[in-house]
Amino acid sequence: MNDDPNEPTPPEGLPERLVSDLNGLTAEELHKAIIHAQELLNFRNEGPSAIDPQPGDDIIRVTEYDGYTEVVKQVYCGENCDDCPHGPYLYRVTRERHPDGTTSAYWRFIGDVRLDDE
Repeated sequence: MNDDPNEPTPPEGLPERLVSDLNGLTAEELHKAIIHAQELLNFRNEGPSAIDPQPGDDIIRVTEYDGYTEVVKQVYCGENCDDCPHGPYLYRVTRERHPDGTTSAYWRFIGDVRLDDE
């Protein structure tokens, strides 16, 4: 359990020992861990996730469905905001193909979520 209310919550299903190891890393080591994880996904022919958290995002839950992903996250808007974090909010994320053949994640805001209802 986190003592600091601003510390991000790990995604559901992430092994506790991995969360513990990640929490003990420096910022430089975390960047290296992200690069290694992306390389492992590429090696296993898994494309990069459509769920790439932005700085300040706290991903609470990711649920995969056929054709889309539901994401519940909290958002930190800035250092001087007394109301942070905002949310949690529910998003539906899909991969959108562009005319040039590239794809990108499309995040559609669904609305507020009350976690105690789950």
